[in-house]
Amino acid sequence: MSENKVVTRFAPSPTGFPHLGNFRTAIFAYLFAKKHNGSFVFRIEDTDKERSKKEFEENIIEGLDWLGLSYDKFYRQSENAGRHKFYLEKMIKEGNAYISKEEAKDGSGAMKELVRFKNPNINVTFKDEIKGEVTMNTEDLGDFIIAKNLNEPLFHLAVVVDDFEEGITHVIRGEDHVSNTSRQILIQRAIGATTPIYAHLPLVLGPDKLKLSKRRGALAVTEYKKLGFLPEAVLNGATFIGWNPGTEKEIFSREELIASFDLERVQKSPAIFNQEKLEWFNKEHMKLLSSGEINKNVLEQLPENMRNPKLVPIIFERISKWSDVKSMVAKGELDFFFKSPVIDKAKLIYKKTSSEKINQNLKLAIKALESISENDFNTEIIKITLMSIADNLESRGELLHPVRFALSGLDKSPDPFIIASIIGKNETLSRLQKAI
Repeated sequence: MSENKVVTRFAPSPTGFPHLGNFRTAIFAYLFAKKHNGSFVFRIEDTDKERSKKEFEENIIEGLDWLGLSYDKFYRQSENAGRHKFYLEKMIKEGNAYISKEEAKDGSGAMKELVRFKNPNINVTFKDEIKGEVTMNTEDLGDFIIAKNLNEPLFHLAVVVDDFEEGITHVIRGEDHVSNTSRQILIQRAIGATTPIYAHLPLVLGPDKLKLSKRRGALAVTEYKKLGFLPEAVLNGATFIGWNPGTEKEIFSREELIASFDLERVQKSPAIFNQEKLEWFNKEHMKLLSSGEINKNVLEQLPENMRNPKLVPIIFERISKWSDVKSMVAKGELDFFFKSPVIDKAKLIYKKTSSEKINQNLKLAIKALESISENDFNTEIIKITLMSIADNLESRGELLHPVRFALSGLDKSPDPFIIASIIGKNETLSRLQKAI
């Protein structure tokens, strides 16, 4: 580790909506910089004028802000054109690059001037913080193109100049950039720039074991925001894609991630992104919220006529992100709390218990519940009352099954004590009588 201040960067091209695999690079660069009291630089690489779009740039910025990846400096590559041209002219003057007149590949026969790097055809060796020592032979690269002309630098030159001018000490990026490194080191040497420390992160794969991509269903990070994920949960979950702290602990705050992060703990093989695991991270972070926050978020997702605070614990138990509440409403999973369900007679029967026995048990339940006052009609007293009957039967299910089904009309639902306490005494008795 250099004694100089650590400076990392996240340098996306605004040519699409970045997914979580792209943002993992930003997260690792951010955590590493903060761990070493350094700076995190955000640079938009917008020199591809045809494909770069403002909406993509805004989406990247929104994703960074949402995840809380605050950057210390912001640069736009296109605004550095003057420095790119300065170094191009410097290399040409010193014999490290030259202008090549070549026929355009569009078949027009027109000639164009390209700037090519004069390749010394040597082996380039660099130390990678994850891959170890890497040696690459540059002979096969030939005299590679570094600019379309003096005013239009290409990726390799622009990146090298920008990293040098912005004082980047550590380049943390995806493994797909390893092949670019030898070219960039040659350019660094030609312009007199220092070579940063590299850390090439293994690829992020989808469940299909192919590279995570939008084409194969990967969501833009901002979509997780819309789905009601917590930013701290996505930060935590994304950090664990190909990294672990070396302990059993998985739920980390931002501060804990910064304190624990170490490039040595990044796995060397590709990491697989799992949406279900991310939802697990989210639920664990949701559990850390105050009851007030949970109530507020759940109730906000409900239609106005369903905003009963008594429903919050039942709903919260069944969701892993806030948008799941709307899904429950859309599927009708909460309807039985607001209107009497349609009852399938056959489903009231518990296993091989006779209809007569079920009827008898429901009558016992009605009689017992009638004795509870309106003020005492709560989950705990309802449970004690019904269990005192159920415990005297051959099987508790002979009572609890038909009562639960009579109240909800669903094969799967909360227990009957909770349902009864929410819908109230009169509605509970009415539904049980209807079942009989």
